[in-house]
Amino acid sequence: MHNPGATARVNRPVLGARRFVGVLCFAMAAARLTAQTPASKADLLHQLSGSFETLVKKVSPSVVQVQVTGYGALDETSSGETGLVVGRQRVVGSGAIIDPDGYIVTNAHVVNNGLHIQVSLPPAGGTTVAGVLTTRSRSVEARVVGVSREIDLALLKIDVSGLPALPIARYADLRQGQIVFAFGSPEGLHNSVTMGVVSSVARQLDPDSPFVYIQTDAPINPGNSGGPLVNAEGELVGLNTFILSQSGGNQGLGFAIPSAMVSFAYPQFKKYGHTHRGEIGISVQSITPALAAGLHLNRDWGVIVSDVEPAGPAASAGLRIQDIILSVDSRYIDSLPLFGFILFTQPAGESLKVDVLRGSEKVSLDIPVIERTHPTDRLTDVVDPEKNLVKQLGILGVEVDSQVADMVSGLRDPTGVVVVARAAGSGALDNALTTGDVIHAVNGSPVTSLAGLRSALDKLAPDAPVVLQIERDQKFTYLTLAAAE
Repeated sequence: MHNPGATARVNRPVLGARRFVGVLCFAMAAARLTAQTPASKADLLHQLSGSFETLVKKVSPSVVQVQVTGYGALDETSSGETGLVVGRQRVVGSGAIIDPDGYIVTNAHVVNNGLHIQVSLPPAGGTTVAGVLTTRSRSVEARVVGVSREIDLALLKIDVSGLPALPIARYADLRQGQIVFAFGSPEGLHNSVTMGVVSSVARQLDPDSPFVYIQTDAPINPGNSGGPLVNAEGELVGLNTFILSQSGGNQGLGFAIPSAMVSFAYPQFKKYGHTHRGEIGISVQSITPALAAGLHLNRDWGVIVSDVEPAGPAASAGLRIQDIILSVDSRYIDSLPLFGFILFTQPAGESLKVDVLRGSEKVSLDIPVIERTHPTDRLTDVVDPEKNLVKQLGILGVEVDSQVADMVSGLRDPTGVVVVARAAGSGALDNALTTGDVIHAVNGSPVTSLAGLRSALDKLAPDAPVVLQIERDQKFTYLTLAAAE
């Protein structure tokens, strides 16, 4: 399992954001007034402390601990052996309830390759000493509904309803310097909270990546992954994801996935199990001084079109290679992350007004956005919930034939069973199979059909190990399955 050392998207509180900031400003001013009495100063501090307590009491019931077990490489030095040692591992992360019906958002790297997922709901006793010490958290089984490793988000489902859900804030309203609170389970310490400010609203870590992160100095540590970063209103502004650290602990450089990405991914996870990105059929890259000099461009910064897909939406609208993107829907574009973020979250079926610089001429284009579908979406048309069910694994699968091979391109082995979907309420074995995986063998015996897969699983003794050879993203790997608990 992947367990990175990092951290592994209404009711208002008593003091709203504006009043909260007002209290802070008033407290600072009051401290400078020599005529202010000690009793009055203490009262202001009590109000400030009370506002924090109110916020934590509101948010905590929506924060869960995520415990994932699976198999992965162990530290060679711990066993005294040489070579690769694989053993059972346990990862602890965090999650945020975003739907009362039991939907929880977390990081994809928290649940990556997990065989068994438990979610610990916070104690019902509240946040007081008596409440925490006299009540226990409740653990329930969870299953993965959707996952995107590209944006490091995953959606879990538990069979519990009536849960307190966190409202999701508008990312566009986030401001540098805002006070934020990071919730989660750092180092496995359930239901912890820290406070800081927004250090940057959109931090770009890779100049050629369309993804940006919220940077905060609120202390984040391993185990906080998937926990919510909330504002003074108790709204989710981001999902804690990783830290930059030389020691492995917090150094004030924490990063969270913006709430806009959570809002984008959540409904698609529920519907498809993965995300569908908007696209217009182009490739872009950042302009560097060297690139600008070599191509004799009029500017040495910004975003340039490096490729236009023939017959795609952009080509049909008149966009050309070497056009420089000036603005999208009247938003000035000077960096790749902003352009990529706008395109990534743009709904299909709408159009973008794109202004470009072509030589010394400004050109305006209307480009329709189409949906980039997931290859396995096409397989749903050939799936029968009864005929294609593999009950032992809790999946719906289809055999790889010439038709299916055309739908799922790039297979290294054109035989086996493709996982089209997870089947709710079935499966004697916990497994980390995801949509698009191709099962090629069971315990070393090749699998070429649904009947062969079912037969191979049925022949195994109840306590026999189960190892699947699968193909995922054009790479072969083994999955060791465990009996569902």
